Amino acid sequence: MPRTVVTGGVRSGKSTYAERLLAGEPAVTYVAPGPVPDPAVDPEWAARVAAHQARRSGGWITVETADVATAVRAARTPVLIDCLGTWVTRTIDELGTWDVPRAEWVGDFLTRLDDLVDAWAGSDQSLVAVTNEVGWGVVPSYPSGRVFADLLGRTNQAIAAVSDRLVLMVAGRPLEVR
Repeated sequence: MPRTVVTGGVRSGKSTYAERLLAGEPAVTYVAPGPVPDPAVDPEWAARVAAHQARRSGGWITVETADVATAVRAARTPVLIDCLGTWVTRTIDELGTWDVPRAEWVGDFLTRLDDLVDAWAGSDQSLVAVTNEVGWGVVPSYPSGRVFADLLGRTNQAIAAVSDRLVLMVAGRPLEVR
């Protein structure tokens, strides 16, 4: 089954394009690894999540979890992960490592990443993962920004290495990279 990574900048059309790739499927497992929205805490995030939910077909099953590897292994339908950037954020949150030197915890992150890559490579379902390109700008001046950029870059490379297609979204237009 094909494994596709859809990447690009913020608001480049990644999610909409990824959803269209699976639009003809009667059922899709939509894995949402980001934080569960709370309109009282972050109304903007809640509105983004609601917009994504409104676009989904009624046959799509939403799984909200940071354990993306388990969700991929359990899926009996095509899978859409949206997105790896929110998975990295939530994983760092769970590990409590935003302010801890990376040498003390990066191994725990890489263990989770290896598990995700194994699940991705071993699935017999069609898979689509949305992710962000954050390495095209300046290096963040704060440690947590550098940690995020480094780990997302590593995540993107690992998933892309075991994927069949890589699509770069630019201004709503897909560019086939591989």
